[in-house]
Amino acid sequence: MLKAAVDAFCDTHKIGTKFGNILAKRYTGKQSPAKRATSNEEQKKFLNLVTLFRTYGQQYKFDALMIAAQGYQESKLNQNARSSRGAVGVMQLLPSTAADPTIGIKGVDKDPERNIHAGVKYMRLLVDKYLDDPAIDDKNRTLMASAAYNAGPGNLRKFRAVAVKSGLDPNVWFGNVEHAAAGIVGRETVEYVANIYVYYVAYRLAVERNAMRKKVTKENPLADKPAPADAP
Repeated sequence: MLKAAVDAFCDTHKIGTKFGNILAKRYTGKQSPAKRATSNEEQKKFLNLVTLFRTYGQQYKFDALMIAAQGYQESKLNQNARSSRGAVGVMQLLPSTAADPTIGIKGVDKDPERNIHAGVKYMRLLVDKYLDDPAIDDKNRTLMASAAYNAGPGNLRKFRAVAVKSGLDPNVWFGNVEHAAAGIVGRETVEYVANIYVYYVAYRLAVERNAMRKKVTKENPLADKPAPADAP
């Protein structure tokens, strides 16, 4: 009886029907793959801005590399980036959002420091207002704030509420709240947060690798130099 009911449903909701096509597009449509954030060219952009990410990450209590990863997802760290909706700069903020009294920062379209400052301050506002829950660890708090940054805090509330109803953990993004997000707004926000985490891991590994190289070079000054041509 169950099989008969499912078969009947599939006959009227399969791909080719309006319902089937909407779901196929939502869950299996073209994804936005992560870019290579640590290539030589992209690494130069990161190094030009990393001090700002560290400064404001520390001020607003975020992992600087996670914020840098979000900036890369938003604009590829390009202050000249402009969206069709009017978002500007590295963190792709609306100037009106940045100028709101809760943020109070103007000139985000011209100055990357102001732009990053405003973006991180807005992230802190999202955390303090919507994620002030000791049951959420720092990583998941930042990931869910990023989801709110992308989809809006109202949608984040819906994601977490649906996660609870579905028997998922509302305090964990991956494998839990992200599933609710996919059901409510589709793949965009899920891919957005996933890409940020990919970039974060890439940045962290790059920083650790550079630190190891410096340590090896300091302990053995010849380690980073090519051997002379007549070396055995």
